[in-house]
Amino acid sequence: MSGISATNYTDLNGLAELKAKAGKDPEGSLDQVAKQFESLLMHQMLKSMRQASLGDGLLDNEQSLFYRDMFDQQLAIHLADGGGMGLAEVIKRQLGGEATTVLPVKSMEDYRRQAVSVQPASAKEIALRTSTDNVVHAKAETTPVQPKAESAFSSFVPRSPQEFVEKLLPMATEAASLLGLKPQALLAQAALESGWGKHVMQFANGDPANNLFGIKADSRWGGDKVTVSTLEYEQGVAVRKKAHFRAYEDYRQSFLDYVDFLKADPRYAKALQSTDDPVAYFQELQKAGYATDPNYAKKISAVLHGNEMSAATERLKAVENQPL
Repeated sequence: MSGISATNYTDLNGLAELKAKAGKDPEGSLDQVAKQFESLLMHQMLKSMRQASLGDGLLDNEQSLFYRDMFDQQLAIHLADGGGMGLAEVIKRQLGGEATTVLPVKSMEDYRRQAVSVQPASAKEIALRTSTDNVVHAKAETTPVQPKAESAFSSFVPRSPQEFVEKLLPMATEAASLLGLKPQALLAQAALESGWGKHVMQFANGDPANNLFGIKADSRWGGDKVTVSTLEYEQGVAVRKKAHFRAYEDYRQSFLDYVDFLKADPRYAKALQSTDDPVAYFQELQKAGYATDPNYAKKISAVLHGNEMSAATERLKAVENQPL
């Protein structure tokens, strides 16, 4: 073997040598530190694979298991020294503090390509974190995580239906006035689509897509998109599918785009002529193909006339004298 076997974290002399080298030449010891971390990970992987087996052999005993673990440990070191699985280079880049380009994350593939965002530690610090009982452990001070880059997508998760109604009422009132509809009707539809704001669609990095009305991103949409799993009904049977949906920077954009979306499509003309009656409005919306759920209109009506909506609107009337 080459370098790693001479300065091995399992050997006290090798550990002392690595610490000394880290003190004199931090950059030069990065290769060895990275390989040793990779060998540790590979050893844990081998141990997990052993534990996942159906059981020990009939001739296995405490002594044979001890030697087997020693063999796995040495095998991990040998594999890491011989090229490993490519983890050493990644670890080296992180320890060495190489700059990485932060890419916009809009899909799971972008997320997998994104570099780990942590403050790099020096090779000397890493070497000194290795204890003399052959167990690598972190120092008492945790490595600080870089603050997350500010996102263009606002985030709001209501704690209750009451808070959902209070926060979104001004936006719902603005959009409803453009349709001739009561704001509670839009709030009911948004509540059904988003689970009262608790299950809003998200990007792979956790940013909210702020899509309150389940509007899909077809060829007419030129903005941001989010891909999520959705439940579609085909001939009355629920089928789980992946689909692209429109994404907005905030909830107000979602409300206003909902209005534009309906007005731009002639098939919703009859629904827009029925806005004086929310129940009829949602029935016409469903007939026009807004949703594939055969009970979509009934579900929205149930939310609109349900206890949560009634309690929230009544409280607003009493506390803020809102004309609902």
